Amino acid sequence: MIIRKLSLGVSVLLSTIGFAQDVAKADLQIKADLKISYLDSVKNSFQKDKMCTRVDSLWMNELVSLDIYDDLTKDIQTINTDVSVDEELPTELLKQRLQVMNEKSPFDIEYNQGLENVIKSFLKNRKKSFSRLMALSEYYFPIFEDAFAKQNVPLEIKYLAVVESALNPKAVSQMGATGLWQFMYGTGKQYNLKIDSYIDERSDPMKATAACSEYMTKMFKIFGDWELVLASYNSGPGNVTKAIRRSGGKTKYWDIRNHLPKETQGYVPAFLATMYLFEFHKEHGINPERALVKNFETDTVQIKNQMSFKQIADLLDMPQSQIQLLNPSYKLNVVPFYQSEPHFLRLPKDKIATFVNNEDKIYAYVNYQSQHKGLPKQLALKVSPKGKAQLNNAVAASEVQFYKVRKGDNLGTIADKYDVSVLDLKKWNNIKGNAIALGKTLKIKSNNDSIVKNPKELKVAPQVDKKQPEEAVASSSNNDKGSKSLEYVVAAGDNLGSISKKFDISIADLKELNNLTSNNLGLGKTLIVGKEIRLDGETNTANTAVASSSIDSFKKKTASAKNIAEDYYVKKGDSLYSISKKYPGVTISDIKKWNNIQDADIKPGMKLKING
Repeated sequence: MIIRKLSLGVSVLLSTIGFAQDVAKADLQIKADLKISYLDSVKNSFQKDKMCTRVDSLWMNELVSLDIYDDLTKDIQTINTDVSVDEELPTELLKQRLQVMNEKSPFDIEYNQGLENVIKSFLKNRKKSFSRLMALSEYYFPIFEDAFAKQNVPLEIKYLAVVESALNPKAVSQMGATGLWQFMYGTGKQYNLKIDSYIDERSDPMKATAACSEYMTKMFKIFGDWELVLASYNSGPGNVTKAIRRSGGKTKYWDIRNHLPKETQGYVPAFLATMYLFEFHKEHGINPERALVKNFETDTVQIKNQMSFKQIADLLDMPQSQIQLLNPSYKLNVVPFYQSEPHFLRLPKDKIATFVNNEDKIYAYVNYQSQHKGLPKQLALKVSPKGKAQLNNAVAASEVQFYKVRKGDNLGTIADKYDVSVLDLKKWNNIKGNAIALGKTLKIKSNNDSIVKNPKELKVAPQVDKKQPEEAVASSSNNDKGSKSLEYVVAAGDNLGSISKKFDISIADLKELNNLTSNNLGLGKTLIVGKEIRLDGETNTANTAVASSSIDSFKKKTASAKNIAEDYYVKKGDSLYSISKKYPGVTISDIKKWNNIQDADIKPGMKLKING
């Protein structure tokens, strides 16, 4: 009896061990299918600190938008100081305010009819522009003031950058002047600003401002008058001395103005008018938009190896546009590495902490990527398969939407709302410049959501068994080893980013599943968009569950969030657009309707209802 019990116990033990091994094998088989990319494995190992608020996407658009620059430049070149403007501003009140400015400024600020006309022109036509410029100034003015204080340059010179570039470090004039202070190539070289294939320090806010400060100091030693210094900055000291000679030796700007080049005649009045609007904006009902990031919230780190903005963005989970905003002097979206000189990367302080804590892993990933470079773009387009270019019309056709321009809109904010580029907006609507008229209806094309909105037009995956969802939105195919994959045919307008969002899969996984070495996709190319589903042996049921889970995950991702009901608490840096992006199918209009919001003004801590 004892022997029988022992035998039975040994049998149970052995069978348990065997069962455990089978389960382990099945588990290993399932886990083997769920591969993660090298990028994901690097990021998963990061030591993460608490993240500060990201710069709002609309704020980034404001910093890189060129529409204000184009408008102000045109104004200054064409403004006529002799033409009176009908705008409510009593002359006596203006004289009093200019006197207040004069008392606390080294500039000789005196009332004259020409200056009054320019101020009234800005008030009538550029109120909204100045509201936006005041938001930008919160980022740039502290940089300017620090540099000017070191050289004893009047701090009011900071307003000159508004006139020169509309506070856009990427601004380039028709003559090639570049950056916040609009340095020509020769002047930039004269003041030791580095300009090569990778770098243009004329777009570096700190270095260009230091060069501007040095220039102003030298010109003041020559002319001894700050208005003439400004005139020389615009047209060159030679033109100023010519104007002095032609005026009979007069040395005041307003006495020689008619002898200066036409653009310079409106230049100093535009500077003084800008100073006035910044100083008395409250009195004129100009409400500055608030900056969502300030310069002191950023920091720099020295780069030890060449790396691209794309690599940095992937590793630190931040938009490339934010890196471009903070590092405008890098021309090719690459931070180079020269043995003889240091190069620095500016980032929000929380991202600096992540970078410094994980430098060895970051550089290891960069080195890995440099050894696995993809095909050049043009070559990749040539070798892309062309056999499947005929697509279902319902998938390839672009959805056309219409948007009516409202007060406060610009091309950048509208493009951001619809996740399209400003260039596409211009092309679709035959827009030449950056200005758009209030009330104009814009055409917006998009096929990003066509897979969700037209699921019946797509190929339906054959069922693994009766429990597999019939409404699977991608086709499936068998391979020789008895496994099955979810596939998708690339449509017009698709890219890796849009496809990865549709199928809830990372870009790295997409590339790994399809052996892609670059981000280029050929029209009609068939991509594997789901993990393989094994159909052999006893793992069939388990893997079918994995497949169903994958499809369910995709369906939940693409289903309208209007079917849910929850509260969302606004965080610092949130906008209605960024919040709507968190809930697929929810629009800005939905959020406004559910919460009785009339405009886009939301504040941190505010509770929003997300429901249908």
